[in-house]
Amino acid sequence: MITLIKGEIEELNPAYAVINCSGVGYHIAISLSTFSSLQGKKNAVLHTKLIVREDAHLLYGFGLKEERELFNLLISVAGVGPASGLITLSTLSIQQIINAIQNSDSKVLESVKGIGSKTAQKIVIDLKDKINKNLDSFNKVIQINNKQETNKKKESLLALESLGVSSKQVEKLVDVFILNNSEATLEEIIKGILKNL
Repeated sequence: MITLIKGEIEELNPAYAVINCSGVGYHIAISLSTFSSLQGKKNAVLHTKLIVREDAHLLYGFGLKEERELFNLLISVAGVGPASGLITLSTLSIQQIINAIQNSDSKVLESVKGIGSKTAQKIVIDLKDKINKNLDSFNKVIQINNKQETNKKKESLLALESLGVSSKQVEKLVDVFILNNSEATLEEIIKGILKNL
């Protein structure tokens, strides 16, 4: 089982990365959050999941072990294949997925392309207990993300104030923008807020 790939990034796009590991190029399907974490880097360390089918060996890679863990949980649900699991992790953050499952909010999961109401309900029913068992490891990632989002918010409000925009006027806009665009850079947040003023 290939569980970790470390090497030089040969190719990178939102759907996959090619990682050169000792002269062998591994084609690895990735989520959008993993894509964002690899941008601008020369080397990568990806936690991987190998799925063997009759016609192919497919490798999926994640920047965080916890993201791979959540992927494994998602694809353990009948009706959720690797492609759907990856789309779910590209559409929603780890926190949004966990909150949806814990709160039995299948509508959030239905917002993912290819996840219907029955599958969304099945994800909630099948994974609620499993998520609660692994909550400590997921919470560490959520806390780190929350800290990063708080820093992003502070930096964004300071930058907007320097441009003459009152932080009180745009604080809620910044919160919503960061929630919906968790991988956005400071520049993208500023541009997005200025467009909405």
